[in-house]
Amino acid sequence: MQTEVVAAPKKRIIRLGWLWGVLPVLLLAVLIYLITSIGTGIKEKSVVPIESLEVQKIVLTHEGFSMKVLNSGPDKATIAQVLVNDAFWNATFEPSATIARLGQTTINIPYGWVEGDPYEIKMITENGLIFSGEVPVAALTPEPSAARIGQYALIGFYVGVIPVGLGLLWFPFMRKFSERGIRAILAFTVGLLFFLVVDTIQEGLELGAEGPGIFHGTALVWFGALLSFLFLLALDHANARKGDGTGKQVAYKISAGIGLHNLGEGLAIGAAFASEEAALGTFLIVGFTLHNITEGVGIAAPLLKDRPTWRTFLLLALLGGGPAIIGTWIGGFVFNATLGALFFGIGAGAIVQVIYVIGKMIARESGIARAPAVSWLNFASLSIGIGVMYVTALFV
Repeated sequence: MQTEVVAAPKKRIIRLGWLWGVLPVLLLAVLIYLITSIGTGIKEKSVVPIESLEVQKIVLTHEGFSMKVLNSGPDKATIAQVLVNDAFWNATFEPSATIARLGQTTINIPYGWVEGDPYEIKMITENGLIFSGEVPVAALTPEPSAARIGQYALIGFYVGVIPVGLGLLWFPFMRKFSERGIRAILAFTVGLLFFLVVDTIQEGLELGAEGPGIFHGTALVWFGALLSFLFLLALDHANARKGDGTGKQVAYKISAGIGLHNLGEGLAIGAAFASEEAALGTFLIVGFTLHNITEGVGIAAPLLKDRPTWRTFLLLALLGGGPAIIGTWIGGFVFNATLGALFFGIGAGAIVQVIYVIGKMIARESGIARAPAVSWLNFASLSIGIGVMYVTALFV
């Protein structure tokens, strides 16, 4: 009987604990509702209207222009008039000319555009503000088709899978190196990856700046990098407790990080071909192919003390180069600058975590051999890795 009497108050205490956890959230919700519904008591209306319309994409069809617009302002906005090259033009809106905050609409403009000519499309809101989107060189926007999907996949295969696979073919040659030489190859890999980190973050920041400011694309790069680094670091520590830290796992991590970087390269190539800039697209293919051969060397370096099978190399080539195919599809059909910036950030964080893991490998192997981790040979190898990536990047 005495046990039951003690148990009842404990249950009440637990319930009260949950109540104190939920109560602040409920009160905050009530406060926000009161502010948004009743207001703050200040009734003056702003003299200058605050509106912001972002042109997401302009599609050129046989009927004219189809422009997707996002309202990134604090309130709804209504498009009153549309101009093409400073001439007022009829347009229809789907679903409406009035766009709610963070809402989208599609403006269909029946216009007989001429291939190769530049066009500027302006939107005038009912408050008199002007927003515009540009078509530098008019060309029919490619539509998804089996042939086009296959062509983009082949381009991604050329750029990603083949050069990474060719780089992996250096594995038997690298097996001939001594313990000191293997540490130098690992340092060379750090140099390759360090350049990729800088390049990935830079490209991500550029994409983030092109997207709507309300989504904070540049901040997403840093958030994605930090969270992916910490996630992989926690995963690495969990595996270390189980004794699973093998060279093969490090190789897969390197391949995954490089794969996210190659996803970004595919975005650039797909976007170039979607804009009918075939010369630029071809130039990017040649440059990225040359640039990515060295990535296979970095992927193979942690395997030098293992005996991997051909299946392992095949999976590594697909993991490191395959995302270029996905990136080419996204860039060619549904490119989004904000998501692209996030992908670049995640890729940068993954590569930084791999640099951390390889650095620990070099320090551990150097300690066993009673040699300095930062020797002149390792320093020279790291510098050569950065230099090789820099030189090959000049062809992009």
